[in-house]
Amino acid sequence: MDKLYIVIPAYNEEENVENVVREWYPIVEKIGNGSKLVVIDDGSKDHTYELMKKLAKDLPAFEPITKPNGGHGATVLYGYHYAIKAGADYVFQTDSDGQTLPKEFWDFWKKREQYAMVIGHRKGRQDGLSRVFVTKTLKYVCRICFHVKVTDANTPFRLMKADILKEQLKLVPENFNLSNVIISVIYAKKKLPVLYLPITFRPRQGGVNSINFKKIVKIGKKAYKDFIQINKCLK
Repeated sequence: MDKLYIVIPAYNEEENVENVVREWYPIVEKIGNGSKLVVIDDGSKDHTYELMKKLAKDLPAFEPITKPNGGHGATVLYGYHYAIKAGADYVFQTDSDGQTLPKEFWDFWKKREQYAMVIGHRKGRQDGLSRVFVTKTLKYVCRICFHVKVTDANTPFRLMKADILKEQLKLVPENFNLSNVIISVIYAKKKLPVLYLPITFRPRQGGVNSINFKKIVKIGKKAYKDFIQINKCLK
């Protein structure tokens, strides 16, 4: 009788949001037990939220939410806290750009009782060399700052036990931009049972990526300072 909350952040995703909702909705519908698909509009400037509200009229287990813009990491954290407060037993997070495949979720679900987190490992990813570079850089920074090896720290395809996640979130600063990265690090640092499974990672299915190199550098500088502070709490 497990309750699952699927958390998906969205920003200016009017080209993708309907397909993403319709692809992921059957999972919460099949699991039942009060499971919900929650898409959080991060203050989009397009019609993302309006489309979400229309979809919700025919999809009772779909909850569209909107909030002021705070960035991807802050929106992910918002979703995690929302799911935990709603009584979720498990929280799954993915993104709204259509790069992940819902059919690969079920291998993760089968492993849910054995691990605190089951997370995707993006092998043969198709989203460009710059994204691969960022992932490898993050892996290196995590090793330097925290002395842990994290296979793919920022993967937007992760299933977590809600009660364990709740405790780890106490260590994550409010509105932290690289929230999934630091959560992966905390689990590794505490030696919590984590399983990495390979996943397909397609090109963005529509729209334009809102993250550019300038933003990545800015986020990275702030994250490095935060990483040092968080590491003191983990010692």
